[in-house]
Amino acid sequence: MDWSFLIKNKESLHVTTDSRKVTPGCIFVALKGEHFDGNDFVEQAERDGAAYIIKGENALQELQDLARAWRRQLDIPVIAITGTNGKTTTKELTAAVLSKRFNVCYTQGNLNNQLGVPLTLLSITRAHEVAIIEMGASHPGDIKELVEIAEPTCGLITNVGKAHLEGFGSFDGVQKTKAELYDFLRAHGGFCFRNIDNPYLTKMAADLKTVEYTTGTLPEGTHLVGGYNAENVSAAICVGAYFGISREQALEAIRAYVPTNNRSQLMQTERNTVIVDAYNANPTSMTAAINAFANSQRPTANGQCYILGAMRELGEYSRLEHQNIVNMLLERKADKVLLVGEEYKQTTAPYPVFENVEALCAYLQKEPLSGYSILLKGSRSNQLEKVIPLL
Repeated sequence: MDWSFLIKNKESLHVTTDSRKVTPGCIFVALKGEHFDGNDFVEQAERDGAAYIIKGENALQELQDLARAWRRQLDIPVIAITGTNGKTTTKELTAAVLSKRFNVCYTQGNLNNQLGVPLTLLSITRAHEVAIIEMGASHPGDIKELVEIAEPTCGLITNVGKAHLEGFGSFDGVQKTKAELYDFLRAHGGFCFRNIDNPYLTKMAADLKTVEYTTGTLPEGTHLVGGYNAENVSAAICVGAYFGISREQALEAIRAYVPTNNRSQLMQTERNTVIVDAYNANPTSMTAAINAFANSQRPTANGQCYILGAMRELGEYSRLEHQNIVNMLLERKADKVLLVGEEYKQTTAPYPVFENVEALCAYLQKEPLSGYSILLKGSRSNQLEKVIPLL
């Protein structure tokens, strides 16, 4: 469909999929989901002044086409960021750094899928000078679909690891899917920012123009915890340098950044020191978090406590990967371990395993923790943030 009638000469667009946020002149997209149907609110959207309504069975596809058409109206750098771990933090840090010099539009929260990416693109205005688009994937072809909507001029893969193995089929499937970003850039004269310490990325980026950085070390004075954040910081500094931002300016922005959404947050409660990383969990990120926590020097009265949630979407690899985590804890002679999720019951874990977070909360109410340095690590599905008030 030719969307020029809707976007030509516009400075910005107001697009919403929420009928409660319809305002005069906006574009309302009536999406249909498992538990809702935006088509039920079309008449209400019309009464509230929507200038155009996208509806019907192909509403999502039309939304994506509109986003692509709008993106082509914008002659600005579009940076795509994906990876198994660290993509959201890297996106946030990069946005903070580039904002030192530019008017930056970037993905809010984790709107990084087939719906979130087009909505992010449609939030860009002609006043913006740079766009940063986060892209997530759980199946082969996901990144290919997203880059063909966003048409990035450059990109960054933070890393490739073991996540969504049930959807990807194997680690090789993960690599091939993430490489779809490189494939697009290679075919369209783009380039990538690449960590040269990562051998997987080196192989994947063959024959692609590259701006290089190294993992480095986590600078002092940031609000980030965990050595694994060092490469996220290095990536943001590298992108900033390419766009003319000095290292000093970049570090200033990074030190001012405060993580949110239960990502690498350090909390000091009345009884314990807690590192909250309860937004995403897969074998790669779990291993990195445990290693960083085990090696951290945080002297407390009773030592270190690991509260770990189960890792999901691992398919046939689930039992093996959960056993690997248990083995890591045994090797480190962890002072205290509390595990959440049925997946851990399939292992030889000698630690308490709770069916869900509610069961863990009940335990902590009877057996409160005090004097520990605690790693709270899991995915959103574990809902481990519910235990924070009890720590």
